[in-house]
Amino acid sequence: MAHRDDTIRWGILATGGIARAFVGDLATLPEGEIIAVGSRTEEAARRFADEHGIPRAYGSWTELAADPDIDVVYVATPHSAHLEAATVCLEAGKAVLCEKPLTLDLAQARRLVELARRRRVFLMEAMWTYCNPVVRRMLDLIADGAIGEVRSVHADFGIVAPVDASHRLRDPRLGGGALLDLGVYPVSFAHLVLGAPASVAAWAHLTPEGVDETTGVLLGYDSGAVATLSCSIASATPTVAAVSGTRGRVELPHGFFCPESFVLHREGREPEEIRLPEARTGAGYTHEAAEVMRCLREKETESPLVPLDGTLAVMGTLDAVRERIGVRYPHE
Repeated sequence: MAHRDDTIRWGILATGGIARAFVGDLATLPEGEIIAVGSRTEEAARRFADEHGIPRAYGSWTELAADPDIDVVYVATPHSAHLEAATVCLEAGKAVLCEKPLTLDLAQARRLVELARRRRVFLMEAMWTYCNPVVRRMLDLIADGAIGEVRSVHADFGIVAPVDASHRLRDPRLGGGALLDLGVYPVSFAHLVLGAPASVAAWAHLTPEGVDETTGVLLGYDSGAVATLSCSIASATPTVAAVSGTRGRVELPHGFFCPESFVLHREGREPEEIRLPEARTGAGYTHEAAEVMRCLREKETESPLVPLDGTLAVMGTLDAVRERIGVRYPHE
């Protein structure tokens, strides 16, 4: 898919804040080039293109996906539109990096994964945590037995969101609530360390609109490990994570989903801070973008760092949590 000069050419689908941050980071990677942006309106696309020096602007997702010079499309819409947007791109034969969560539920995610695999087109969820060098280093240490056998994972993510019922975080039609927007990080972190759970328990306080405002999740594993996770759009939580084992623990600081460092605690030793400044370049999107481009150059249709089966497993856990807390979206 790459051109002869080995440059990977990107299209950006959507023009919101996350697209703006991604474009800023991608501009620092010489192996990538942004050549087009697409939005639901040509006006929005042109404004974004002018702001970022992008040569082409399209007033529809279909036109963007049809551009023959694009290798990969970054889907940055709200998650309620991920299925439609990614489908348009995959059916046009374009590789896709799709923001998290991949879709609203497991059934939708399976449709995307099956389409990508059937068409043999690259697809990856933009779970930047999985590509972060600090997180990869933490996983290597855990795998090497640095903290013994893992027995518990703790992670939280909470913010104070606007209370306006029309805000996307409170709108069921847009997949609102804490779980899909914020809880996907703690749940994905637990999956990264422990895999899919054997048991899922959850409790939530719901908003008048019917989405979850604050949610607690307890995951149980056949190994005897547990994961205690929480998310909220009503309170700013520490947003930290920890992995505890039989001989030590790892603590990730505020912003655990895109960290620059962690502290390793081991029996009989002083705590050791492991810091990789290059882990947080720009807004933090460079590592996932670089992984996508590596995969495309090597003609891989799935990333080993963010495997599609892992994404499906996370979506299954999110579905199980929503079932237990009584949150359903209009499409279901």
